[in-house]
Amino acid sequence: MSAGTVYGLGLGPGDPDLMTVRADRLLRKAEHVAYFRKAGRKGQARQIVDRMIPEDAVEYPMEYPVTTEIPFTDPAYNQMLAAFYEDCTAHLSDLAKGGRDVVVLCEGDPFFYGSFMHLYTRLKDDVPVEVVPAITGMSGAWTATGTPITWGDDVLTVLMGTLPEAELATRMAQTDALVVMKIGRNIDKVRRALRQAGRYNQAWLVEYASMPGQTVTRLAEASDKVTPYFSIIVVHGQGRRP
Repeated sequence: MSAGTVYGLGLGPGDPDLMTVRADRLLRKAEHVAYFRKAGRKGQARQIVDRMIPEDAVEYPMEYPVTTEIPFTDPAYNQMLAAFYEDCTAHLSDLAKGGRDVVVLCEGDPFFYGSFMHLYTRLKDDVPVEVVPAITGMSGAWTATGTPITWGDDVLTVLMGTLPEAELATRMAQTDALVVMKIGRNIDKVRRALRQAGRYNQAWLVEYASMPGQTVTRLAEASDKVTPYFSIIVVHGQGRRP
C-alpha cells in the first residue's frame, strides 16, 4: 500500500473566497480533515470552511493543551506543546501510512508563523507532506486599510507583540513599513513602543481582516480594550514613487 499525503492547506486571511483554487479542490474532496482549536471552541480554521468540508469527511480536532494560561517563557509551556505536537504527528502519520490523504487546515499561510510548521518538521522525513501556500493574514490587513503597505525601496518589518518593549521600539524606529502581530494582551506594550519609536500616529489597527466583523481604525482613535487574537497593527511605508 502506498502512503497517503498530509496536506498543509493554507486558507488565507479568513474569507473563503480568498483561498486558492488548489486549496478549494483538495478540501472539497477530502476524506480526513484535521485542524487546530482551543478546547471548547469550534476553531477559526474550521469556521472559515464551515460549508466546504464533505459531509462524510472524518474530522480530527487538535486541541491545544495550553494557550495563554501560563507564560510562553515557562519551560512547562514548551514541554506541553511539544508533547501535543508529537501526539498530533503520530495520528497524522498513522493515517498517511495507512494510505489515507489528510488535509490539515491552516489559517493564513502554513509556513508563516503557523502551528502546522511544528507538524511539518516532524512529518516531512516520515510520510509525504505537501504545503499549499496562501495569502497571509497581514496581506488581508493592509489591504483592508485601502493604502499600499510599501513603496519603492521601503523595508517591511514584521514584529510579534510578544517581544520585549525595548526591542519592539528599536525595530519599529529602524524600519519603513511595519506589521505587528500577536497583539492581544500585549496591546499596551505595543502602544508604548510605537510612541517611543515615533510611529504611533501613523499606526492602524485592523481586527478580523477579511472576516465578518472586520474593523479598521487608527490606533490613536481605538479604545483601550484588549484587542482580539485576530488583530494586526499596520504602519505604511512612504517610500520612493514616480
